[in-house]
Formats: sequence, C-alpha cells, structure tokens
Amino acid sequence: MGKKSSPFPYTQRDVSWMYFNRRILQEAMRPEVPLLERLSFLGIYSNNLDEFFRVRVASLNRVIEWSDKVARQGATHSGGASVAKEAQLAKRTAKEISRLNSTYSKEYEMAVESVYKELSDNNICLITDKDADADQLKFIRKFFHDKLEGHIVPVWFSAVKHLDYETDEDIYLAVKAGRLSNRIVDGERRTVYDYAYFDLPVQSCGRFIRLPDKDGKCYIMYLDDVVRCSLSEIFEGMGYVSTEAYAFKFTRDAEMDIDEDKHNGLLQKIAKGLKNRRKGEPLRFVYDSSMPSDLLRRVMGKLDLDRKDTVLHGGRYQNHKDLMKFPDCGRKDLKFIPYIPIIPHSLDGNESLIDRVRAQDRFLHVPYHSFAPFVRLLHEAAVDRRVRSVKITLYRLAKDSRVVNALIGAARNGKKVTVVIELLARFDEESNMKWAQKMQDAGIKVIFGVEGLKVHSKVVHIGMKSGSDIACVSTGNFHEGNAATYTDCILMTASRRITADVDTLFDFIEKPYIPVQFKELLVSPNEMKKKFISLINNEIKNHKNGRPAYIKVKINHITHPDIVSKLYEAACSGVKVDLLVRGNCSLVTADLPEGVPMHVAGIIDRYLEHSRIFVFAAGGQEKVFIGSADWMPRNLDNRIEVIAPVYDPTVKQEMIRIVDYGLRDARQARVVDGHGSLEFASPDNPLSSGSQEALYAYYRSCEPASEDNAK
Repeated sequence: MGKKSSPFPYTQRDVSWMYFNRRILQEAMRPEVPLLERLSFLGIYSNNLDEFFRVRVASLNRVIEWSDKVARQGATHSGGASVAKEAQLAKRTAKEISRLNSTYSKEYEMAVESVYKELSDNNICLITDKDADADQLKFIRKFFHDKLEGHIVPVWFSAVKHLDYETDEDIYLAVKAGRLSNRIVDGERRTVYDYAYFDLPVQSCGRFIRLPDKDGKCYIMYLDDVVRCSLSEIFEGMGYVSTEAYAFKFTRDAEMDIDEDKHNGLLQKIAKGLKNRRKGEPLRFVYDSSMPSDLLRRVMGKLDLDRKDTVLHGGRYQNHKDLMKFPDCGRKDLKFIPYIPIIPHSLDGNESLIDRVRAQDRFLHVPYHSFAPFVRLLHEAAVDRRVRSVKITLYRLAKDSRVVNALIGAARNGKKVTVVIELLARFDEESNMKWAQKMQDAGIKVIFGVEGLKVHSKVVHIGMKSGSDIACVSTGNFHEGNAATYTDCILMTASRRITADVDTLFDFIEKPYIPVQFKELLVSPNEMKKKFISLINNEIKNHKNGRPAYIKVKINHITHPDIVSKLYEAACSGVKVDLLVRGNCSLVTADLPEGVPMHVAGIIDRYLEHSRIFVFAAGGQEKVFIGSADWMPRNLDNRIEVIAPVYDPTVKQEMIRIVDYGLRDARQARVVDGHGSLEFASPDNPLSSGSQEALYAYYRSCEPASEDNAK
C-alpha cells in the first residue's frame, strides 16, 4: 500500500506490521517447528494482534474521529486541509488492515485446528465439556470446589449500563440461563431467559487444566469448558433449567489520558492515566459465532460499538495468547532443544569485571550469552570502594529485578546513584511506578524522563574516583526476562571518548534545554538522523569514487521517510544495501528495477530479534555502531535514543558476524518486499542452519570446556 504523496514506493507502517505478524503465523504452520513451539507462535500472533489494535488501530481511529470533528467545523478550523489529508491516509490504511485481518484470521483458525489435531496424534488430547467422561467430571467438580469457587461472580447484563469496568486483558463468558415462568401457555409453562457474564479467573487457575492421564494419554481442558461443566453449581439454587455459555473478548484503546493538572505530581498523573485507560473505548470485539443472537445483542449493546470498530465472529475460544503457556505434559521432544546461556570466559572467574573492561572492551550477546555478567558488573560497582557514582536509564524492568537490587545496594553503600526511568513505557507504567517509588525510598535520585520525549536509550555510566570510568551501551532493556528471549547486545567499554559522552547524556536528560554537543555518540532527537544520512551519503560518494561501499543493518523497524528515501538513493546509485528488518518496514523492494542491489529479510525464530547493529563500509575502514534506535520517526525525532560506535577490533568483528550470519540465513529469514511475501530468503552463501542456531554453536566453540558451559 503506497504513500501517494511520496516520490518513492512506501508501505505504510501499520500495513507492514500486518505482514510481519503473518510471518509469525507462518512459523506456527511449519511442520519442521516442534509442535508445542508452534502453539507458542500462535499465542504470540494473537497477543501481538491484541496490542496492535489497542495502540495502532486506536490511533488511526482517533485521526479519523478528529477529522470528522474538524469537517463539522468547516472553514473555521485553520488546519482542516491537513487533517483531512491525514484522515484520508488513515482511512485507506484502516481499510487495508481490515482486509488483511479478515484473511489472516481465517488462516489462523485453520492453523489452530491443524495444531490441535497434531496434538491428538501425539497423545495430547484437548477435550471439551461435552467429551468428559464420568471420572473426568468428578475431577472437574472437585477442581471447581477447590480452585474456582469464589473466583466467579456473575453480573447480570440488566444491572450494568456499559462494560466500562471490565479489562481487555481478560476473557469473558456470556451466559444465557433459562427458567420456567409461572405463566402457562397452551398448557405448558413458558421458558424465560436471564443474561449474565463473568470473567474467567485465568490469573488464579491458568487457562489450561490438566486432567488425570488415562491409557497413556494426556488430557487437557480449556478453563472455559471446565467452567461450562460447572454452570449448574455457579447458579445453584436459582431455579434454572438450562444454562449455556459463550466466550467473547474485546480490545480497548490503550492511549492514556494524562491529567494536565499542574497540582498533581507525575506519579499521580500516570496513576490516573492508568485508571482512565481501563475505561478506554472498545474498538475490537471477537465472539463465538455460535452465540445466540439475543445474547449477542446484549453483549454488543453494553460495549457501545460503532461502525468503525472491528467485529469478528470466531471460534469457541478467544484470547489465544494463553497458548504461550500451554502445558508441555512432560513432552520435551515436542519443544526446542534448549540453549543454555553461556558465560564468556572473558567475563567469568574471580577477577574484577571493572578491571577487565578497563583493560579491553567486552560484549554480551544475550540470550546466547548469560545476562549474569552484566548484573555482576552492577553488583561490583555497588560495593567497590573505587566507584563514586552509578547512572542508568531504565525503560522496562523485570518483576524481581536484580538490576534494581544492585542499584539500591549501591545507594546504601554511599554511591551517588541516578536512575532515569521512563514512566510512559507502554503497558509497563504501573510496574515502573512501583519501582520508582522503591528506589526513591532507598535514596536513589530518580528522574522521570523528559517532558515530551520518551527516554528509550539503554546506557549505564559507572563513575570512578580515579582512572577510567566505565560505560555500557545496550540495544535492549536491562531486563532479566527480556534477556532470556530477546537477542540484544551489550557493549562494556572504558573508552574515554564514549564514557564522557554517556556522562554528558545524563546531564542532557536532567537539563534538556541546555545546549550540549556529543563527540562520539549519535543521540536523538539532536543529530542522530542527520549523522545517519551523512553516513549513507558517504557510501554513495565512495561508490562513485570506486572505493568500497556497502550498508549492512540489523534493526527492528524502518519507516522514517527520510531514511527510506536515502536508502533507495544509495541502492539506486549502486551501493549494496543489505537489511535485516524484523518488524515494520516501509521499503518496497518488489517495486525496484531489476538489478538494484537492495535486499531486505526478516528473521522469525525461537528468539525475538531485537539488536540494532549498523555497519558501513566507509571506504574500507568499516564503521560499526550499536544502540537503542530504530529508523522510525518516533526514534529519530521524538525520543532520546543512543547509538554508540564500536572501536575495539574484536567486538567490532563480532557485531559484523551477527549481521552477516543473519544475512546468510536461508532457513528462518523471509524476504521482506513490501507486498507481504512469505518467501524464504536465498542468500548467495547460505548457512547450513538458521542464524540463531549457528550463532549459538559459534559462541559455544569459543569457550573452553567448563562445567557451566557444558550443561
């Protein structure tokens, strides 16, 4: 879907995201992927789609609504023409999303059905309430009284005006309950119906209940069906002669309404915004297609849906994100062989990590490498008497964060600790608020970002009383959970050129309106975009002059029109452009003339590809950068992001290896062509395995045999 005002082919961000999510769905349908992992990919697809509607589709709807409002005001609104243009684009995009979603939803249901059949073939049987035998029903009755009773409280539809208290994190059952009226018609008592709903207690009980094994088979039942078996007990003593229940779910607009009252502190504003989010307008509704029309009318009436909202009839079960937690039934043969994280020998042992980093730059590539050495570095900084201060930016935090524990320890040991925490990290606001309060209570100086600019950079500065300071620059969050599932790189360096700039960054965040200049770091929104364009221009110039010229990038998203245009210019001038783009990509390689040396691929595999690595030939003196920024308007124009140069030759070669392995992946990399291709990449020199498998094997080969790394 092109951006008509642009002189170059451009796929809208949200359309390209739909293509990305379909590549995840494709992974769920590949027979060579272990069966239980395919279930997990189905869950990831569903969870992604929920968040997409909460955030992106909600944004499109707001643009359209604002345009309608401006149109009603007519010529009295100065920005009417501009708003109308944006709304026209939003409407085209929303229409294309709706078309793709309809197509992909059918593919998804077919994929779920196929995987469920294969589960049965592997003696993992998903049964419904109608399939349960006497012994299983006895187990379910006991489960209800032991686990469920008290967690389910039906609410009558007649008792509520709107479903504005309910959260879109939950799955609901709508109930139609029949009772005999006292009225007799034609000699029979007439049946009348009452209508109720309740949320399933997934948080308390899990979505999948494992029943007793029988005849060598594992039996699983959705919590939905366990509850259906228990309806008579839930409505016990109320005189109902029939009860039936049907699942539904909805997705709300996730935009937070932040109170602008200057008398409220930021923490209080965020808390109020979170409360308002709960009442966000529903914009997507999915229901069991077998739901009776009278019950469906009541559900939809209470959600107050309108013509712009997405209404989908689905299967018996909703909230497929729970498939990510499907019980493995002890069947390790149906899952990936685990990769045990490696502790590099350069960061292992009893020697001080501070001293090791001062001697030579180090790096971690999680989750192939363990996150533990980074935590150990923070713990060492917390107790080392040579350390004067610790500064860190935090965007998302683990539930039981060892990173925060180290920072609190540093503060108690008299170090000057500064934490920049982003309270507006979407869907992590509440968690970040709690951590911020805990750190403040421990005496840590907590800075709540910069007004109007999200702080998305991932950096650490360890200030020493004498000698070289230490800095860490990461492509991902300092989050133990993410470090187990996201591929990210952490550079640890004592380079004075970098540590000085990282220190300056914290001054800039604290006082953003004081002019600062960064000598080594690329920092947005200051000059990052300008410097990236300069680097690309340099490749164009070098190619024209017969010098080595190429661009290799591993990144999450590319949608910034200025960068997209410049990449086209480079490729069309003859510069070889090779890109690994996991998610949103506005480049349309399918529309380029034959022979233009631009190739884009996206890798879907066991880990979420998340690292951002930039490689430029620079006339034969390769320049390598890593950091937190994608090539999107939000990253380059509206956030504080950091990209750092990599100087150490060893680390530099490792970063290049990561990109090159990805570009040589023919098993897990798909062609990203701007038209939704599902073709697998066909590089000139393909690896014999997927790039993730090859990288893990390489890292293991680099380590001496040890008890930890041989597990």
